[in-house]
Amino acid sequence: MRRGQGEASIHFEHQGACRDPAGHRHCDGRWRGVVSLGFGPGGKRLRKSVSAPTKTEVREKVRALRKELDAGVTPKSAYTVSDAVADWLAYGLSGRSPRTVALNRYILQPVLDVVGRKPLSKLTAADVRVALETVAAISSARTVTLTHNALERAIRHAEANDLVRRNVASLIRPPQGRAGRPSKSLTAAQTMAVLAAARKYRIYAYVVLSLTTGIRTEEARALRWEDVDLEAGTVAVWRSVRSHGDVKTEKSRRTLQLPQAAVEALIEQQRRQAVDKARADSLWRDTGLVFATNLGGPLLAGNVRRSFRAICRTAGIGDRWTPRELRTSFVSLMSHQGVSTEEIARLVGHASTRTTEVIYRRELRPVIATGAKAMDDLLGAQGS
Repeated sequence: MRRGQGEASIHFEHQGACRDPAGHRHCDGRWRGVVSLGFGPGGKRLRKSVSAPTKTEVREKVRALRKELDAGVTPKSAYTVSDAVADWLAYGLSGRSPRTVALNRYILQPVLDVVGRKPLSKLTAADVRVALETVAAISSARTVTLTHNALERAIRHAEANDLVRRNVASLIRPPQGRAGRPSKSLTAAQTMAVLAAARKYRIYAYVVLSLTTGIRTEEARALRWEDVDLEAGTVAVWRSVRSHGDVKTEKSRRTLQLPQAAVEALIEQQRRQAVDKARADSLWRDTGLVFATNLGGPLLAGNVRRSFRAICRTAGIGDRWTPRELRTSFVSLMSHQGVSTEEIARLVGHASTRTTEVIYRRELRPVIATGAKAMDDLLGAQGS
């Protein structure tokens, strides 16, 4: 009689003469369980087998296999963690930039060095913890978190394709990792020094806008004149230099009232760009970007970093600062001026106040009110 799908048989496979026909307790060999998967298109029977030294262990493995089959999972013993990661990188990140794919491949490599050859169906939460602890020993807490997130997403991709029954990476919390480089914030005095030093640099308006509105560096570099209304004193943050051109999150899409210092800096930027355009003549690239090269092309992140470090050296605060810390400084200055965490989250485009509190917790104080007016009060003398 044909065995139905999901039914199993358990038998002992000898590796020598049978010494114990009743229970095979003293026989050389292994117990094996075979579960029927039904029949293929050509009528060939499909089976899945498991083995163990004892009959009890085989029964447990058969039960687990049946659960996977009942859940619609078709486990493949040869499908490893490395295979799952490769599939996710190839098919699970569609629409992402090559840089994003390369970053995820890079951060997952230390994990694959530990568990990459292990069959995905046999991967345990303990295995994941050991792999992440290896990463934590040499990497920052942020890198460990990113690695854990990437592994969890890779396994989820396999889970969605019925290649594994559960996502064991989601069962654990990642270890702490090494302390990374902490973000810094400019004090009010350092802010004034940086603004004064930046006046003679091409990115003066970039620095003023970033510092007084808290927009991200990738948002500032993608900003176009059509997004700026100097008469109304507003800026629409609707795009970034990310591969898809959109901002980081839905709440990052926002329109901000500009402090007067930023309006005046942007008016000066318009004049400077008109001079650049006249000098470049036919070489000018009409990209519409607010912050562009002297030929109208987009600014590269590396060039902005170098210019900002030079500004910081001129300001006498050292050169170990990055443009993204203008955003951190904005949060700190807003908090010190009495702006609430909820309002700061809206201003910087965070999805929730939790993001603001967790990422910028060093810069926040318990506070109460709002944005452009507070920055005008703080930088009024400098802006005028």
